[in-house]
Amino acid sequence: MTTLQDIINPTPFFANYVVNRTAQLSAIFQSGIITRDSRFDQLASEPAQVHNMPFFNDLTGDSENVIEGTDLTADKITSSQDASTTIRRAKMWSSTDLAAQLAGTDPMKAIGDLAAGFWARDHQKELLNILSGVFASDSMSGHVLDISEQTGKASKFSGESFIDAMQLMGDARNSLTAVVMHSATKSYLDKLNLIQTIRQSDALSFDTYMGRRVIVDDGCPVETDKYTTYLFGEGAIAYGVGNPVGLKQAAVDRDEKKGSGIDYLIMRKAFIMHPRGVAWQNKTRAHVESVSRDELKDAQNWKRVYEPKQIRIVKFVHKLG
Repeated sequence: MTTLQDIINPTPFFANYVVNRTAQLSAIFQSGIITRDSRFDQLASEPAQVHNMPFFNDLTGDSENVIEGTDLTADKITSSQDASTTIRRAKMWSSTDLAAQLAGTDPMKAIGDLAAGFWARDHQKELLNILSGVFASDSMSGHVLDISEQTGKASKFSGESFIDAMQLMGDARNSLTAVVMHSATKSYLDKLNLIQTIRQSDALSFDTYMGRRVIVDDGCPVETDKYTTYLFGEGAIAYGVGNPVGLKQAAVDRDEKKGSGIDYLIMRKAFIMHPRGVAWQNKTRAHVESVSRDELKDAQNWKRVYEPKQIRIVKFVHKLG
């Protein structure tokens, strides 16, 4: 009898295939919202679970007049510190869950693609959960436009209100290149014929709104008739894939005691998904090994440390017409 252990050799090749395929299948990776960074790969591979990342602040002040015999005033550069945390997740599947998918195709590729599809969806959930915590922080209030409490048309998603949301970035608003919205918001814009479909030469297509790539996810928060839409700049979220000592990224197992035997595929991940410039505070955390989604959603664990225009994320809360 052929088992999963016969099909899968859980080597780095299989794990890397799943990582790369996850990025290919994920709309948030394809849009450029999340970009993989080798520096964060290294941080996610460290034994420490919180990573301090000092940086120099931009230069401020004005230039001085040049006057004969007058000394210039020496200014200084200041520094601050960003911080990220490693997220550890795992998932196990039994062969019975995969059996129907293995007929008539390469089983190794089928399992890899199915696992990659799962992690693509899971990472998107992870991001939306992180954003809930980030925007619950008082330090990010300047990046939130909430028009849902207004009356009539003023509370509704419109071209004008979308521009107002972008304007929270001031003269850096053109750095916003993608938008993540609920399917109901997308349908509303479709009815108004405001969504444009871009078709590429490789036959792949994607939707845009006001020139911004659209990603649809029903994980975007909804409270009764109030919808949340997120605007992003390219690379707003840093992503790192860790390979710390002792981590077995993929493994197979078999339980001979149950019936005719059950095969298992187990995958474990250590990664960083970090909103650049919003530092992880590590104030509420039950376990050293990893943070839970509830902890990532906790406003106490996030604080803006970059200048506002350097953080390429905006939250837009609105109603629909």
